[in-house]
Amino acid sequence: MQEVFKDFSTDGLLKIGNELLLETYRKPKQAGLYIFIRTTSNKATIEVDGIPYIISEHSLLALTPIQFIHFTEGKNLIVYQFNREFYCIKDHDQEVSCAGLLFFGNAHVPLIDLGEKEQQKFDTLHEVFVDELDTQDTIQAEMLRMLMARFMIMSTRLLKAKEGFSNAANDVKVDLLRGFNLLVEAHYKSEHSVSFYAEKLFKSPKTLSNTFSKFNTTPLQIIHERIVLEAKRLLIYTDKTAKEIAYEIGFEDASHLSRLFKKQTQYSPSEFKKQLKKAY
Repeated sequence: MQEVFKDFSTDGLLKIGNELLLETYRKPKQAGLYIFIRTTSNKATIEVDGIPYIISEHSLLALTPIQFIHFTEGKNLIVYQFNREFYCIKDHDQEVSCAGLLFFGNAHVPLIDLGEKEQQKFDTLHEVFVDELDTQDTIQAEMLRMLMARFMIMSTRLLKAKEGFSNAANDVKVDLLRGFNLLVEAHYKSEHSVSFYAEKLFKSPKTLSNTFSKFNTTPLQIIHERIVLEAKRLLIYTDKTAKEIAYEIGFEDASHLSRLFKKQTQYSPSEFKKQLKKAY
């Protein structure tokens, strides 16, 4: 089963279906879309940026367009895919926007277990989604966006409960983490210092460090991990040299990237490339 909605006025795209929507990711590639994968009676396995995940029965996984995914196994899945033009073109509450907690506010890939009550709620919402896709009129696009907002509200509430983000103090910290991640995503190729991002957020570097310590990370670690992630992606999925990659990620001297890469992975970029060839 696969249902597709296209909004020709905005180029918005929404796809709802089963595991067949993930067949294009049988070979690793960048997601390109926001994706929700919901398991029902079976487990599923997927690699996200080279890290394997087992999605247990009755669970929900959220993925962003920038992640590289490799779908390996899964049956009886419910899959939602949409582009920025479909959902992000509208203004939404911070927590359920495309910059929300599900996508950029969490230190890890959000994996949410669904209890029996939650399963029933998501089943009902899915039925409404499918029914609305068959109802073609002038307000169909708006209705579908409203349903997706509802889906994300339900998911975000569950994620917040799981991660313990239930009080106002933690909400402020999560907002700061999300804001920092979004800025890093926009500027990591040109700005590598914590002070740049601290200034953008009207915070001191020390405030950021103290806040992020609650999430077992540091501002500099987030910057470095994003840089190294991009270097890995380019090493895995392109034929660019280490020097070309270093220049693309904002290093005038390739040795600077090499030292950072080795500190994070235990390998230099060239050694990492050799390991890849052995693996495949």
